[in-house]
Amino acid sequence: MARQAKHFDRRFTLSLLHPKYWATWLAILVLLFFGSMPARLRDPIARLLARLVRVYAKKPINIARINIQECFPEMPASEVEDLIKANVDMFVLVLMSQAELLVRSDAHIKRRIHIIGYEHVQAARDAGQPIIFIMPHVWPLEYAGLRLNQEVPMVTMAKAHRNGLFNWFSNRLRSSQNGRVYMREAGIRALITELKQDNSFFYLPDEDLGPEQSVFAPLLSTEKATLPVVGRLAQAGKAQVLPVKIGYDKAAYRFNLTVMAQVKPEDMLGKDNEAVALNKMVEQVIQAYPEQYMWFLKFLKTRPEGQPKLY
Repeated sequence: MARQAKHFDRRFTLSLLHPKYWATWLAILVLLFFGSMPARLRDPIARLLARLVRVYAKKPINIARINIQECFPEMPASEVEDLIKANVDMFVLVLMSQAELLVRSDAHIKRRIHIIGYEHVQAARDAGQPIIFIMPHVWPLEYAGLRLNQEVPMVTMAKAHRNGLFNWFSNRLRSSQNGRVYMREAGIRALITELKQDNSFFYLPDEDLGPEQSVFAPLLSTEKATLPVVGRLAQAGKAQVLPVKIGYDKAAYRFNLTVMAQVKPEDMLGKDNEAVALNKMVEQVIQAYPEQYMWFLKFLKTRPEGQPKLY
């Protein structure tokens, strides 16, 4: 059993109706309601609710402030606070809207998410290669993953939530385009198998997974512990590596999803080189849409020897 690939079971079970989940069911119903609402009505409501989040989410906002100051030490304090405000606004907007990915039509999703640079995807597919899409943790990452999954068969990997119902709901959403979501325990072998079967992989490279097997590489004005696994995956699965960024156009009520040019395989040879290359991809996304990045994450938790902890 331990050798079998582990992926999330998206089937509904009666255990999800247990009274302990009733509050979660209510939250899901609210999300489904907002997901069915037109963006022109929903976005102003999200901006109002974001004010409440900024009042009560003191701890996450402090983490965001630390991260921003570490990455942009020369940024004036007023600009840091403006970025935090815009970041909270985007968090609430995406939270309230992303259920549309589950309840709205494929045509609606394609209208909401405009792809730029699809020629890079087409070139990889014409060459008969799967793709490892690289995107850091941004609020609209589910939009990016599902939109790409409409075009190519794809898998991803996620950490399980403690709440069983929310775990089922989020993975139903992530697999709604017939993708497959693996648990971390599945390991690299399951992903290599998927790549060899011509299934692409959506990978988030910026989570801090601790010092084991990670190497430090520059990220903006700081250093970050980075897990260099993509190069081996791409080589073993004969895949192309394509960075991806996404940003929300408030005036057009749509997301602009940009697929960037292939990362040269030689740029990812060796763990140190790969860590540098991965962090450069993260930098590209942050610099393009800084308000979209998940600054609330403790992605700088592991520090180089001799440096004090940040959180």
